[in-house]
Amino acid sequence: MYMSNQQIPRTPYAIIGGSSTFSIRFPEDLELPDCEILADGLVFDTPYGTSPKFKLFRLGDKEVLTVKMHGWRPNEVTRAVASQQLFWVFAQAGVKKIYAEGGVGAINHLLRTRDIVVPTDYIDRSMRVDVGLGGPYLLIMRQPTCPHGRKRLVRAAEQNPIGRVFDRSIYANTDGRHFESVAEVQALKILGADVVGQSMCPEVYLAREIGACYARLDMVVNYAEGIVKDWEHEVLKDIFYNESKAIARMLIDAMKDTPLSEDCGCADLRKDTLLRDNEG
Repeated sequence: MYMSNQQIPRTPYAIIGGSSTFSIRFPEDLELPDCEILADGLVFDTPYGTSPKFKLFRLGDKEVLTVKMHGWRPNEVTRAVASQQLFWVFAQAGVKKIYAEGGVGAINHLLRTRDIVVPTDYIDRSMRVDVGLGGPYLLIMRQPTCPHGRKRLVRAAEQNPIGRVFDRSIYANTDGRHFESVAEVQALKILGADVVGQSMCPEVYLAREIGACYARLDMVVNYAEGIVKDWEHEVLKDIFYNESKAIARMLIDAMKDTPLSEDCGCADLRKDTLLRDNEG
């Protein structure tokens, strides 16, 4: 039995911070009158090692768990293990509604930097294997992201405009930490991907495993290699540092409007496994 070195708070709401909010103190730097930090630097023992640092904040009548940069910590744990730690804590907390964000490269040549895309599907080209929590479930991925959560994120993005907002897209997931080659990007384009990033998988699987709704928004921060034009480091830097509060506000506005119970159908896409040993 695994015991936390701090008690895991119980809450159904969580926000996973990515690269687009990494440069700010989320949510403190938004200076919201109805937002209060309840606890910071929360670290827990998990079956997969010591968790990343969590923060708990009150948003109106909701308490929300959040973590920076998907729980990734360079040179400490692999990204796969960090994801297991993160979602194990979410499971213990009773999290049922998750929003996430990230920065992506444009594969679809009609996209521009600073556009906001809300993924409706994914192509998993990561090399992480067996990244689960050991739950005895059959995970159905025909609706990988919550339709109601997506609508709220789209609405929030339209109310906090940076660039154009797209309410559907296909996210190609690669491992990184390097960017993809021109040939890899062309292959992903042929497969139908609109954007490429490194965090949707395995998060989308782990959310389904713990029975939680998962939706995300991503800001286009560069053109993928071989698309439109070569990306520039200074432009990338400018986007990361100057658009972070707008992305953070989108997440907050979507969370404010999120009810605990709704008829999205996400919970029905986790089934008991049929692979059981009936001998003995």
